[in-house]
Amino acid sequence: MGYMEHKHHVPASINCAVLIISGSRTEQTDESGKYIVACLKAGGNNVTDYSIIGNDAKVILESIAKIFGDGKTQAIITSGGTGASHMDITIETIAPILEKKMDGFGELFRSLTYQEIGTGSILSRAMAGIVKGKVIISLPGSLEAVKMAMQKIIIPELAHLVREASR
Repeated sequence: MGYMEHKHHVPASINCAVLIISGSRTEQTDESGKYIVACLKAGGNNVTDYSIIGNDAKVILESIAKIFGDGKTQAIITSGGTGASHMDITIETIAPILEKKMDGFGELFRSLTYQEIGTGSILSRAMAGIVKGKVIISLPGSLEAVKMAMQKIIIPELAHLVREASR
């Protein structure tokens, strides 16, 4: 089956959670998470959870397990904790639990970022992967990075990725 045929067999709606990983964001100051939620809903998807947690590996892994443990969430989009600082541990925490890493996501993300900001894109870390038939996507905390990823990658491909992950 070709790419376009696959796209015709995707679910109409995805159950997705949003997990903000930050040492400083609150519900009042979290523009990126609110944007992700709004994009998901505008795309006809269901948001099963929206949480803000700190840069703590144990809390990140516990949150992922709890969210996927609800039996309905098909994907988690994280935002934050992907930078170059010693405090940024999202990628290092999540990567080991992935059964399959979707390298093309990070490659495309950096390519699109380069088109927008140039060589600063080398500091951009984004990742997507599959764990137990479910999707995890990790984005930077920057609102501009989140907007670009949601508009140009995630909304167009989320249902397709979820379908393939669950097969």
